[in-house]
Amino acid sequence: MEKKYWVLGHCLAFEFFGGTPVIVVLDNLKTGVTKPNYYDPDINPTYADMARHYGVIILPTRVRKPSDKAKVENAVLHGERSILAALRDYTFFGHDEANAAVSEELEKLNNRPFQKLHGSRTSWFLEVDKPALRPLPDRRYEFRQWKRAAVHMDYHVEFDKSLYSVPYQLVGKSLEILATQTLVEVYHQGMLVATHKRCGRHQRHSTLKEHMPSSHRHYAGRSPESMAAWAGKLGEHAEEWANGLFERCQHPEQGYRTVLGVIRLAKKYSPERVNRACKRAIAFGAYTYRSIKSILEKGLDSVPVDPPSPRHAPLILPTTDQGCLDSFR
Repeated sequence: MEKKYWVLGHCLAFEFFGGTPVIVVLDNLKTGVTKPNYYDPDINPTYADMARHYGVIILPTRVRKPSDKAKVENAVLHGERSILAALRDYTFFGHDEANAAVSEELEKLNNRPFQKLHGSRTSWFLEVDKPALRPLPDRRYEFRQWKRAAVHMDYHVEFDKSLYSVPYQLVGKSLEILATQTLVEVYHQGMLVATHKRCGRHQRHSTLKEHMPSSHRHYAGRSPESMAAWAGKLGEHAEEWANGLFERCQHPEQGYRTVLGVIRLAKKYSPERVNRACKRAIAFGAYTYRSIKSILEKGLDSVPVDPPSPRHAPLILPTTDQGCLDSFR
């Protein structure tokens, strides 16, 4: 189960109950328990963060011990038979319609009298469980994700396929990333070192000026010239392609990772093929890692390069950050 839906399910359940229990007992699924251990389980950081927000204790069951949660197993089976089976022949045209039908069947199930006990599930909940619940917090838990990431030589860390800058002095360090739906915070040894608005679907790069080194030409042993020269060991076209990439980047560091990726392609496809692929990419104005990789995968590096016709002029990328965004994808 995807983590955000697992956490949201708990939030909605607590709101449905109208309060929170003291203890939540769960199975050892990876979304909730990173490393199962009956005596000292490793709870998923996001799930543990949600538990702290609601003030509940997480107690996983023993691994492969259904008897530890027999009532739950039986309740799930009963719910499937009473709700899902009752709706199996219906066709729904939206989530709201399906949820309304499920809610109606759930109410019927909870209000149905017991066969061997007095009352119903609803009456027992109101009499026994409801008074034991603790009040809900003022707001619903906001889903947050934790991740550890190393700072690359371009002083960015990667989260959810996007890159976020941190102070360049932290290059090579391992940092912690805390991300909500709107913000990305980066921590080093418990101290906040960077805050960004979370990148949107079509945004892959967020760089703050205060994180940049005073000189973009030389730091951490790298420079556009040295990187292009390194690519030049594959051939003259590879060096020309690298220089063209750096010309299209507003900040040279944004091209370092792309050049490294192209250089590493030589381990799989040979330096000669990568050099020919760069020649073809230059002819068509393709200055992204994905372009070089696609040329190699399709074997187009062995196809003669014809000068592009006026109707298919080379793609000239703008000299802005956007010109380098695809390089990171």
